[in-house]
Amino acid sequence: MNLHLARAGARTLYDTVSEASSAVVIREYSSSFGLASRLLGEPVRTQVRNIYALVRVADEIVDNPDPALPRSARATMLDWLEDDVRHAIRTGYSGNLVVHAFARTAQAVGITDEIVAPFFTSMRTDLDTTVHTPASFETYVYGSAEVVGLMCLRAFVAAPDGPAERAGAYDRLAPGARRLGAAFQKLNFVRDLADDHDVLRRDYFPGLDVDRFCDADRDRVLDDIDADLAAAAAVVPQLPTSSRRAVHAAHATFAELSCRLRRTPADEIRRTRVRVPTAVKLRIAAGALRGGRS
Repeated sequence: MNLHLARAGARTLYDTVSEASSAVVIREYSSSFGLASRLLGEPVRTQVRNIYALVRVADEIVDNPDPALPRSARATMLDWLEDDVRHAIRTGYSGNLVVHAFARTAQAVGITDEIVAPFFTSMRTDLDTTVHTPASFETYVYGSAEVVGLMCLRAFVAAPDGPAERAGAYDRLAPGARRLGAAFQKLNFVRDLADDHDVLRRDYFPGLDVDRFCDADRDRVLDDIDADLAAAAAVVPQLPTSSRRAVHAAHATFAELSCRLRRTPADEIRRTRVRVPTAVKLRIAAGALRGGRS
């Protein structure tokens, strides 16, 4: 099926409300992403918010620590969500506002099941896997983060100021998008080490004993993350103007987080959640805005 022909008709009030709902999800759940997304040009800003809102809803299903919500109920909810997403991508409609907004974006920019299915596979992994091997970790990070970078890249290259030859640009930029998504995910794993281990009972990094987490462990993990960030930085200047400033700001914010984590003793990371202060985020965003002007 040609995704771009799956739905006919003009934009509706329901479309507008669905996208407003996705914007609320982003605003309430992620201050860092919400700030960076403001630097995106339209329609990319709305499309990327639609993508991340769906990701956030899926995360909430598997990460909600309520012990009264059993594994079977979470699995059923995740199945329903994936089925709804697949149906909505085909038809352009969903009774779930966030799914409806995501489907509109998927049809507009060409997001297909090739990168949607791995995302839900990784989300299901969180229902059962508590300790990762190197192979399962690589698969998990691809599905939970790298494909999200690829979804956003679809929106970037489909923008009005995007390249004339979308397919070639997407293929050229995809490795950088994957590395950036991986870096963001791994940084979140380090920052959330305590909650993941103590509350959710998950240990993501293969071979890492969280109870004995030390500075050498911290530096080893951050060296890998910084390599991802460096690889991603090389492709940011190749992005269309409508997305370049925002991606630069997001990259710089997470690079700052990496630096702060490296300066934080391992036993403190084990106990607390290291953050980038709002004032620093605003300074980074302002710098990206100035530096992105042509």
